[in-house]
Amino acid sequence: MHTTIVSTDTLAAASPDWVIVDCRFDLQNEAWGRQQYLAAHIPGAVHASLDRDLSGPKTGTNGRHPLPSIEALSDTLGRLGITRGTQVIAYDQDSGMYASRLWWLLRYAGHDAVAVLDGGWAKWVREGRPTRSGEETRTPATFVAEPRPGMRADVDDVMRQLNDPATLLIDARAPERYEGRTEPIDRVPGHIPGAVNRHYRSNAGEDFTLLPPDELRRQFQQVLGSHSPSQVIMYCGSGVTACHNVLAMTHAGLPGARVYTGSWSEWSADPARPVEKGPRRP
Repeated sequence: MHTTIVSTDTLAAASPDWVIVDCRFDLQNEAWGRQQYLAAHIPGAVHASLDRDLSGPKTGTNGRHPLPSIEALSDTLGRLGITRGTQVIAYDQDSGMYASRLWWLLRYAGHDAVAVLDGGWAKWVREGRPTRSGEETRTPATFVAEPRPGMRADVDDVMRQLNDPATLLIDARAPERYEGRTEPIDRVPGHIPGAVNRHYRSNAGEDFTLLPPDELRRQFQQVLGSHSPSQVIMYCGSGVTACHNVLAMTHAGLPGARVYTGSWSEWSADPARPVEKGPRRP
């Protein structure tokens, strides 16, 4: 069973029973990922859209990519041909930032046999591996979820633990967004008070493959300090790249961090919630 990442070599030799899910996406162009999938994808892959398949309805105050209901998520997973016994491999254009959302959602639904393709589509194509165009489907299945609510935090959890030294908030966005120097997407610049910054892109090298587990562990332990992974609440802009940090921590042998699924886009939607700006910590 593969539970964090797989190599392109491993995927190339995969069993046809594995479900491969193309999660390519562009925050500025919702249609881009599907267009790319139809033009060319890894043979056998089905497609899942971050907006349409891996998020719930937006209310204007619950963030840009709200957590889907467990019923809606189960329906989506079943439509993709996933059962509780299925090995799932998720990939996106390169680093795994979108694929990690599906990775986290499956684990949240009680399914551990899910991994992200290391280096994604970019590495697959760079190596000259086969591709296929057009739509592919799998026989629909019934996915029976066993939710793990302890994997997530909601806005009330974060508010209650704002001044609790036993909780560590980690922001996965780029330093300039964390510091409040720019905010290209959400309403308000800045970060949740007390949060430290670990940009998700730091988890991978220039070729978009994850750093070795020992190096990831060393880097995350510097961020954690005296905190254990179970004391961490991870967030980002909308609950997507936070999952990449959790994936990297898990791959490094540091499982247990929770994801604040509403993240900054939900937090900043209410002007009554406190906001902090300033230099990156650590």
